[in-house]
Amino acid sequence: MTVRTELIQSSGGEDAAGSNSRKLYLKPENLQPIGAFKLRGAYNKIASLSPEERSRGVITYSSGNHGQGVAYAARALGAKAIIVMPNNAPAIKREATASMGAEIVLVGPGSLERQSRAEELAARYGYIIVPPFNDEKIIAGQGTMGLEILEDLPEVETVLVPVGGGGMLSGVATAIKLSKPSAKVIGVEPELAADAQASLRAGKIVQSTAEQTSRTIADGLRTQSLGTINFEHIQRYVDDILTVSEDEIRQAMQWLATNPKTVAEPSGAVAVAGFLFHPDQLPRTTMNVAIISGGNIDPQMLQEITRV
Repeated sequence: MTVRTELIQSSGGEDAAGSNSRKLYLKPENLQPIGAFKLRGAYNKIASLSPEERSRGVITYSSGNHGQGVAYAARALGAKAIIVMPNNAPAIKREATASMGAEIVLVGPGSLERQSRAEELAARYGYIIVPPFNDEKIIAGQGTMGLEILEDLPEVETVLVPVGGGGMLSGVATAIKLSKPSAKVIGVEPELAADAQASLRAGKIVQSTAEQTSRTIADGLRTQSLGTINFEHIQRYVDDILTVSEDEIRQAMQWLATNPKTVAEPSGAVAVAGFLFHPDQLPRTTMNVAIISGGNIDPQMLQEITRV
């Protein structure tokens, strides 16, 4: 169902300061069947349901990649899938989700709006909700990335992880810290949607508005707040969260696009942007891993990014 993505050692992984004493390995989750890591958590959650629950159908709310993961897993496990998506989701994600047999329901751009619509439909029709991040089964599924990183690179010292709602960051951080407490785990998010960093600093969940988060090019990280379960894991296991600019995200995408195996959508490139452009905010470690969380980039955007 999911692919075990092998680490790729980047060539020229030195940071913007020109230091080449820091090696960078990439975890290419863009190579999953749906082009993103979200399949791990979605499959784990739906597979854990009883046959009776699966027969009622599943519903989720997603800007794209989680919706595709739910649609793919539901089809594989014989369940009907309904995906509530924002009307500003990239067409490539909307069309891919529909092509897997899922029913699409479009709402406004706010992440809370699509969540409330999904909950309303679930209450009305009896669907089982498959949350995008705030769920222990989802977190455990995403955590398998951390276990694979440790198996492939036992000497890893720092892992950089994109963060939106916090499902991937909480899962990966928990898996890594429980196995290797000395390793550092750093979350990375767009500075235009920096609610996770604000939450970690404040010691409580800070919420952004849909207007604020919709400004970033990283559509997969426009979540308005961390999940409560995710935040508990992040407070316990994550060392820091740093932010990257829109230009840094674009430059990281451009750098990654030179290798067909590492082509990243904006959300998928933020961890690499953190490594390349913020060395002073990172642990001074030699063995580093950055997760490419997804590669579902609009062809026109890819063309613009790679145009020199």
